[in-house]
Amino acid sequence: MNKKIRKEDALYYHSKGRPGKIQVLPTKETNTQRDLSLAYSPGVAEPCLEIAENVENAYLYTAKGNLVAVISNGTAVLGLGDIGPEAGKPVMEGKGLLFKIYSDIDVFDLELNTKDVDEFVRTVKILEPTFGGVNLEDIKAPECFEIEARLKKELSIPVMHDDQHGTAIISAAAMLNALVLVKKDIKDIRVVVSGAGASAVSCTKLYMSLGVDPQKVAMFDTKGHIHNGRTDLNDMKRQFATDQAYASLEEAMVGADIFLGLSTADIVSREMVKSMAKDPIVLAMANPNPEIPYPDAVEARADVIMATGRSDYPNQVNNVLGFPYIFRGALDVRATEINEEMKLAAVFALAELAQKPVPDIVNLAYNETNIVFGKNYIIPKPVDPRLLTTVAPAVAKAAIATGVARKIITDWEAYEQELSTRLGRNEQLTKVILNKAKLAPKRVVFADAENLQVLKAAQQVRDEGIAYPILLGNRDTIQSLIRESNLDLGDVAIVDPRAEENEAMIELYASKLYEKRKRKGLTPIEARRTVYFKSYFGSMMVDNGEADAFISGLTRTYPDTIRPALHVIGKQDDVNKVAGMYILLTPKGPLFFSDTTVNLDPTVEEIVEITELTARTIERFNIQPRIALVTYANYGSADGKDAEKMRQATLILKRRNPGMIVEGEMQAHLAFNTELLKQNHPFSDLVEGGANTLIFPNLSASNIAYNLLKQVAELETVGPILLGMKKPVHVLQLGSSVREIVNMVAIAVVEAQLKG
Repeated sequence: MNKKIRKEDALYYHSKGRPGKIQVLPTKETNTQRDLSLAYSPGVAEPCLEIAENVENAYLYTAKGNLVAVISNGTAVLGLGDIGPEAGKPVMEGKGLLFKIYSDIDVFDLELNTKDVDEFVRTVKILEPTFGGVNLEDIKAPECFEIEARLKKELSIPVMHDDQHGTAIISAAAMLNALVLVKKDIKDIRVVVSGAGASAVSCTKLYMSLGVDPQKVAMFDTKGHIHNGRTDLNDMKRQFATDQAYASLEEAMVGADIFLGLSTADIVSREMVKSMAKDPIVLAMANPNPEIPYPDAVEARADVIMATGRSDYPNQVNNVLGFPYIFRGALDVRATEINEEMKLAAVFALAELAQKPVPDIVNLAYNETNIVFGKNYIIPKPVDPRLLTTVAPAVAKAAIATGVARKIITDWEAYEQELSTRLGRNEQLTKVILNKAKLAPKRVVFADAENLQVLKAAQQVRDEGIAYPILLGNRDTIQSLIRESNLDLGDVAIVDPRAEENEAMIELYASKLYEKRKRKGLTPIEARRTVYFKSYFGSMMVDNGEADAFISGLTRTYPDTIRPALHVIGKQDDVNKVAGMYILLTPKGPLFFSDTTVNLDPTVEEIVEITELTARTIERFNIQPRIALVTYANYGSADGKDAEKMRQATLILKRRNPGMIVEGEMQAHLAFNTELLKQNHPFSDLVEGGANTLIFPNLSASNIAYNLLKQVAELETVGPILLGMKKPVHVLQLGSSVREIVNMVAIAVVEAQLKG
């Protein structure tokens, strides 16, 4: 699979809609004149006076305590080098995005147009009143060392250069766990380091603070081994000089226990890995390509434990495991700095977390049944929801213990609960589904391939390794659209049902369709005419095993698309009624709506089946369904057809599924208002957690609720997901966006994996 990012896609992503990736949103009411008078003049004078009396009150009345500055001068941007502050801004915005989605920290990115260290330091220093912390980013060495050291000394808020310390913290956790697995004492190991830049220096210093003997570290820069015989060393490198001198990296690797690479690709050979000590640990983190490819290292040594910076191999050293949570902990105790003890606390927290059983959602994301601590899992996965509640408290406790905290937390259980509710899970589910799809991509037929949105989606799922797209339609039309839109789909299969080369497929499909429908009034002539329609042809491809899933409906009505799928593929053997489910991705987690697309006015028995189908599907996402059967009445408060239907369905569901969390009949707001439930209906199954799944009495209610909430709340949606089919068939909503199509393809692929 070609997983490259296309230039056109990247530029469109950053420019579409509101340019950039971050924005400022109000956190207080602004609807009335009174609101505005409180927000600004005259009401704003009161907090101003409180802060003037005690500057610490800025944390109480302003956003300072949750605001981090991401600051760069653009002199060492990713792998792009010195491209300038303006060119570095997209990266800084991206860093701000990661802060927000992983730890709910707000960010102002600041790009400074200076290479002068004094000017840089002074600028940041005079901005200190604005921020609760400073994240230095993409500043070239050696200036980055001096800038960080001076700001840490002169500012009374946390300062960290993530390029230096992020990789050090994550890789140190990996190293500690690898040493546990190979049963080696950190004091006895010998380490070879390739690279002497900011990250390599910080990693090595941190490893030494953990117990690595400085005299057993061999660091290499571009001129060779750093030893006491060299006369060209600056002060930073001189601290790593050893009495023993190695003539080459190859010589130093003989008998080494650990290789740490932060340099360049392909400088370590298989023979060099073979020459290392028993149970070698290779941390090869040059990006995008490590010092030795992962397959080469594991082929060279069966006993090697390896980590890289790449996500497509085990043990990814990813800075996102560190900086969001380190700053979260530091901000929450109003720390004056991020000291060594806080960094070490993060290291130990990450290492210990990897040794614990992983949540089901992590297993699901990586298509594993049971990820366990071992050579292929020595550091946590970025999707692990426990990172926030594990690393941030560890950092906060270290800050308090070392006396750099201005706010003392005593109720740690309450703090962890606060952390767990800070972040909604609106994107976590789609991340899990996309990751799972990528692990075993399937062949997906796109019925509406003569549509540009569909082709763009096909491009994305192909590039991301989500699926192998098959484009259904007129070849000339599709190829023309591909050329006009500068898409790269030259190696993707195009199937034209009306093309002469596909005549044999038409004959086969017509024969099979006739056999399926001959007792339903279909004649052989009608069967042959029918299979030319893409909705039938694509369904037949899936039914005949030439594809694994079918996506259609973007340019057709829902009944026109679902009917062929039912005629060809059919329902599961134990299903009487198929149903349609939407997922709404809210800040508080996903909401599941069913049935939103198929059944006009289901009976009691059909409501029961729809609910059970929906629950089984949600459980496949490793989410426990908490189901509310909603209508206009609460537990018998009103009579009527719909109320009685939902009441009876609830009783049947509880009887048939004793472990199911299901309640009804109830009004929609009550399904989420747990306080109201406790006061009035304390017996309810939903008292403790509220609902995440709504079952509606009829199609009108469900479709109105879904479309209204989606439009007014501006929620991202996934669906409709067709439930109860023998094989994956999904019908897109008219006008679906590329993103929505991609999400549906991922759902189809995951379903095909399960059914396969």
